[in-house]
Amino acid sequence: MKKNITTLVFLLFYVLLWAHPDQKQVEKALYNLKNVTFTALESSDDNILEYKLQVRQPIDHNDESKGYFDQSVYYVHRGFDRPTVMETNGYTLSHGQTELPKYFDTNYLSVEHRFFGDSTPKDTPYEYLDLQQATADLHQVNQLFKELYKGKWISTGISKGGQTTLFYKYFYPQDVDIAVPYVAPFNKALEDKRIYEFLDNVGSQQCRESIQKVQIALFENKQQILPKLFWYAKGAGLKFDYIGSLEKAYDLAVLEYPFAFWQGGNDCQELPQVQNLDQLTDDFLKISNINFFSDQMMKKFASHYYQAGTQMGYYGYDITPFKQYVSFTENPSAIFMPQGTTTDSFDQSLILEVQKWLDTQANDILYIYGDIDTWSATRVIPSKEVNSKAFMVEDADHYKARVSNMNPKMKKDFFDHFEKITGLKPLKSK
Repeated sequence: MKKNITTLVFLLFYVLLWAHPDQKQVEKALYNLKNVTFTALESSDDNILEYKLQVRQPIDHNDESKGYFDQSVYYVHRGFDRPTVMETNGYTLSHGQTELPKYFDTNYLSVEHRFFGDSTPKDTPYEYLDLQQATADLHQVNQLFKELYKGKWISTGISKGGQTTLFYKYFYPQDVDIAVPYVAPFNKALEDKRIYEFLDNVGSQQCRESIQKVQIALFENKQQILPKLFWYAKGAGLKFDYIGSLEKAYDLAVLEYPFAFWQGGNDCQELPQVQNLDQLTDDFLKISNINFFSDQMMKKFASHYYQAGTQMGYYGYDITPFKQYVSFTENPSAIFMPQGTTTDSFDQSLILEVQKWLDTQANDILYIYGDIDTWSATRVIPSKEVNSKAFMVEDADHYKARVSNMNPKMKKDFFDHFEKITGLKPLKSK
């Protein structure tokens, strides 16, 4: 018995010895933060503390009588003297840190976008899903944690999260010292036709022609391929009531093929033999899967489509080469609005305001894009009136346009600009 007690005391001493020295202070601070509840998470890294937070946010920041919802935040503490990165997600929350916290050894707050995932109030009130409300959520999180962290603040986000970074910087320019949006489109219309121009010029002519041959083969062999996809959809539990039918989902997925091909950085040398229907079908499901147009995905991304169709703009599908194969009489939109809403309420006024700001006042932003990523078609090109800079990563798609994949010269240029704006140097070189 005495031996067991001695062992227990030793283990307790060992745990306390290796506990993060800031744990008690951090958790005391979290207890005292208004409208914040937290759960400690296990970490495999002894140098950090990890937490899942719930931040109480007003549904309407202009009228709190409309009620509240809980916004999920993933939080990593490294040190009170460290900078802080704020990840402005465009969709649901994912645990794990992106690359900037690792380069600069920062604290980290990853904020789930309002009305996505667990951060969704009952009976989603879409009328309060706009960029003014979404960035007000971020501002509230920022102001809460500035009570803990007095050092430099960095905002960042990827794809739609990068768009959120841009609009957050527009509405609250003093919240952070620097913004680093990755692969962030800035769309200027419901159907931004710069996408079509990009797809007509990206890669080699031979590759573009081969992609179009795949699309034509998919259309011409639709009746033979659809039965295969019926059983695929049945096995995966996919339904297409929202789109209208499996066949319509098929047509849209064929039109989506080149967009998805380049966004995903696929290899032209691996395009299928169009005569082999099994190979053609397998490739189709790999590149532009029909599940993207399923009821499940429509529900998952309903808030995204609402934002695209009311404020942010998006893209469509150019049917010019395929009119003999499709029933569409005009280019179909890639926006699938939630039931009860329409794109009739699309308002371009914020886009015009932000475009003017981007050209004249949008300082301290470092943009990162990939040159073969479809979304670079609607990228931001900084003007000479601002100190912001864009970095186009060579041969990089939507998922490889990262600092870690920059060539040495570009990476040095990125970190030099970062240091010039913030005074921070990277602690690690990858």
